Amino acid sequence: MTPIRVIVIDDSAFMRKMISDILETDNRIQVISTARNGVDGLKKIIELSPDVVTLDVEMPIMDGITALEHIMEQHPVPVVMLSSLTKDGTINTMKAITNGAVDFIPKPSGSISLDITTIEHEIINKVIAASKVNLSDSNVSVRSPKINRAKLKHPTTMVFIGASTGGPRALQRLILDLPKDFSCPVLVVQHMPAGFTKSLADRLNNLSDLHIKEATHGEIIKDRTIYIAPGDYHMKIRRAGTVHAIELTQESLRAGHRPAVDIMLESAANLSQVNKLAVILTGMGSDGSKGIEILKKTDPETTVIAESKESAIINGMPNAAVKTNAVNYIVHIQQMGEMIHALTNRSGGF
Repeated sequence: MTPIRVIVIDDSAFMRKMISDILETDNRIQVISTARNGVDGLKKIIELSPDVVTLDVEMPIMDGITALEHIMEQHPVPVVMLSSLTKDGTINTMKAITNGAVDFIPKPSGSISLDITTIEHEIINKVIAASKVNLSDSNVSVRSPKINRAKLKHPTTMVFIGASTGGPRALQRLILDLPKDFSCPVLVVQHMPAGFTKSLADRLNNLSDLHIKEATHGEIIKDRTIYIAPGDYHMKIRRAGTVHAIELTQESLRAGHRPAVDIMLESAANLSQVNKLAVILTGMGSDGSKGIEILKKTDPETTVIAESKESAIINGMPNAAVKTNAVNYIVHIQQMGEMIHALTNRSGGF
């Protein structure tokens, strides 16, 4: 098998050496070069055409965000960002993830992490996953799928979205395609560690006319609001009298995830007199597939959408959802916002 050819870009010689050594412990990976900043890195990417690049967010001369822009313009390649957990680090990481990077790895203890070996499995796994991503242009012209219209049965409608690798970029496209008057509450589980989900929510909130926030325990779910589950917390929905509220828990990881899409959807299955729309976006693994099966079993009128393989950065989660036979529509991300609006619109509905 041909190894995955990687370039490591980091301003710290120590980090370049450690990341390279970690990657090369796996015989599926070959580090073909390293670079100390974005300028040096871009030159080597164009010269060597790697399969994957790891790119530090914070560097002198040309930082990771600027370097990413040049890479995507001049020589598109799967990029995994390495970021610190500082406020600026999380903000810049979300900018990178929504602007073309396929994933990110938080450094455990700052720019120079002496304990980087504690996340060696995560580094290896994310680089291998990045080598398999779909970098095709998601802005191609696609047809809107035919919608089976029916009158909404209940006065309340909720949308539940699950995503993993590539999710922030897909979420940004989906949310910006929703109309200003979109009124249904939306609950989102995006696989992401603690410290980054608030930056994601804040970034999307600044771009959208809708209110987007990191969810908090016990808050009442409101219309025209998109709630993103905080990293390291499962998000559930429960009835609280005549309204619905968010419940955050730190119960055990589900299939390695907290938050998990399945847990959110399983809690949604317990809700009565609610029109439910579940959406499974790009991501590795199968999180969400069990949840949609339970949703369909308890409420057969639930509508389920999976992102199409043509637009999904990683088709694992959408493909697992499709295999359950619980999916009603398979939709390109370019049409997802329009589709969700059509299915939740009182004049049409599902």
